[in-house]
Amino acid sequence: MKVVIIEDEKPAARRLSRMLNEIGIQPIAMLHSVEEAVNWFTDNEHPDLLLLDIQLSDGLSFEIFDEIEVKSAIIFTTAYDEYALKAFKLNSVDYLLKPIDADELKNALHKFKEIHTTKKLNTITNQQLKELIFPNTNSYKKRFTVKIGQHLKLISTSSIECFYSENKATYFSTNTNRNYLIDSTLEELETQLSPDLFFRVSRKYYVNINAIKDIISYTNSRLKIMLNTYNESEIIVSRERVKDFKNWIG
Repeated sequence: MKVVIIEDEKPAARRLSRMLNEIGIQPIAMLHSVEEAVNWFTDNEHPDLLLLDIQLSDGLSFEIFDEIEVKSAIIFTTAYDEYALKAFKLNSVDYLLKPIDADELKNALHKFKEIHTTKKLNTITNQQLKELIFPNTNSYKKRFTVKIGQHLKLISTSSIECFYSENKATYFSTNTNRNYLIDSTLEELETQLSPDLFFRVSRKYYVNINAIKDIISYTNSRLKIMLNTYNESEIIVSRERVKDFKNWIG
C-alpha cells in the first residue's frame, strides 16, 4: 500500500508516520502545504491513499483538488469537524479527529482495504448527512444528570470547568470544585458539547473556555492551562493541538 501524508505540522506528520510504521506501512512522502502537494502530484504517480490534514499552512487542502485531479483515496485528519460535509463529498474513506487514536487509524485503514477490494465508494447515511448539513446548535447538552446516593442531581453544562478521564472512567469538575462521575466517554462527549464552549486539549481533558484563568508556555512547545477552581492535576495542551487551541480561543 502506497501512502502519502499531507500535514503542515511536522511533529504531527512524524507521529503519524511512526503510527503507520508500527503497523507495517512506510509512507512514501510527507508533504506540508497545498503548493508542495500540487507540485508533488504533478511529478509523481499518485499513491493508493492520502492521510490528509484539512488546514494546511497556505490554505485548505481542498484547494489541492482545484488544481489536480487526485486519484488516491483519502482519510482526512483534522481537528475541525466543520469540514466533515465537504470531506464526505470528496468520497473520503474516513475522517479522523486529532489527536489521532491508533485504533481509529487501524480501523480507517481496514475500511480502506475493504473499499479498495470491493471498489465501493464511501457512503454516508441520510441521518449523518442531515446532521452535517443542518447542525442544530440547540442539540448540545445544557445539563448533565449525576447520581448521588439515592438522589439525582442536575448540573448545568455552563458550570462545568472541565471533563477528564481517569482510570478508564470519565468525570467532570464544576466551578464549585466538585467532581462527578458520568457514563459518557470523552469520545461520546464530542457530539454532546458545544465546540464554542469546550475544546479537547488532550486525550484526557476537555476544558470550558470560560473557566480558563491562565495559559502558560510549557515544555516541548506545549501550553499549560490553569482553571478557576480545578487544580487536581496539570492540564497540558498537547503539542499537536496547540495551533488549533490558539485558533479556538481567538
